[in-house]
Amino acid sequence: MSNRGWKTLAAIGIEEKVKEIAIPLDKRAMHVIGKPLYFQKYGKAGEAIWSIPRGVLNRTMIDLAEDAGVQFKFEEKVWDVDLPEAKLFTGNTEKGKWKEYKYDIIFGCDGAFSRVRHKMQRRSRFDYSQDFIDVGYKELTITPNEDGSHKLDKNSFHIWPRGKFMFIAMPNLDGSFTCTLFMPFEGEVSFEKITTTEEAKAFFSTYFPNVMHDIDNLTEDFFTNPTSAMVTMKCYPWTYWDKVALVGDSAHAVVPFYGQGMNAGFEDIYELDLLMEKYDDDWATIFQCYQEQRKPNADAIAELSYRNFVEMSSKTADPKFLLQKKIEKSFAQRHPDKWIPAYSRVTFSDRSYAEALAEGDAQEEIMQQVMKMPNIEEKWDSVEVEERILSLL
Repeated sequence: MSNRGWKTLAAIGIEEKVKEIAIPLDKRAMHVIGKPLYFQKYGKAGEAIWSIPRGVLNRTMIDLAEDAGVQFKFEEKVWDVDLPEAKLFTGNTEKGKWKEYKYDIIFGCDGAFSRVRHKMQRRSRFDYSQDFIDVGYKELTITPNEDGSHKLDKNSFHIWPRGKFMFIAMPNLDGSFTCTLFMPFEGEVSFEKITTTEEAKAFFSTYFPNVMHDIDNLTEDFFTNPTSAMVTMKCYPWTYWDKVALVGDSAHAVVPFYGQGMNAGFEDIYELDLLMEKYDDDWATIFQCYQEQRKPNADAIAELSYRNFVEMSSKTADPKFLLQKKIEKSFAQRHPDKWIPAYSRVTFSDRSYAEALAEGDAQEEIMQQVMKMPNIEEKWDSVEVEERILSLL
């Protein structure tokens, strides 16, 4: 969770309740082969992203919503949607008996493989695309110490970058870490190459020796837990008349490498709320403005999310990339009004994703010229470099 998510939760008065189940992370902990552990601060002092177990967050928000009068219907799967009439049809099985629910408006918040969107896709002139990346993921767990404390620094987002694959760990309140292995499905080093417990042990011993003994039930969980795929999904329009609107992943699923999927979905709600205040019950106008405002930003965070995967898996171990980031950070500290890093724009502000993408591209063009300066490794913190950046702005 980052600023955009907290802003939305604050607007409905539940920010502090949710923070009770979250841990602030103010830095990356980099576990690079052949180097001692080192840390990369995310932003300025006091800036942090927050680690929240998804299941715990879901249960907490359901409880808070029920306290506010929201009714939940569990064990009822949506099988069909009547878009013009805003009707849902639910049941235990597709061929069994269905229940019919009639509403004034339906918000489809049912994920990347949305049943509501699927019905909209059958309409004429509905644009849709999905792009699976060739990298999958598998979740594992690092258990707490015997006294309940964390085995790794609990205020860091831990990353083991290994080029085309990586391992990450995020802390939980109970002292454990939820870990994720991101790796190609096929190839020289891939999920398809690990088929036995011996191969799993050898893989972790080779690439993640400092953490393999901390992973609970490593070999058992490796083969029990699913290997899941990741998809970027884009579509348009997001609305149908004044009856149905898609929100969150059902409208714009992204790969998880910027940690913005949930934040983007929450921001959808925040923008909808502002439009409701502005246009009252004019849902046709609300929905039209909503999709026109949010679509460019959804496309932008999709692009940023994929780029961040490349950065996290390979570039964070590249000395030249690290030097570039050090130059950017130094310049930003001297000229905070002239240089806001793209990551900070996305994570620690509520400026639009589209703006963050455009500004980030402009900054990257400048830095490519700066990195070509002779002897940049020796004079990276010099007045000459500072003046060069200023001249290019």
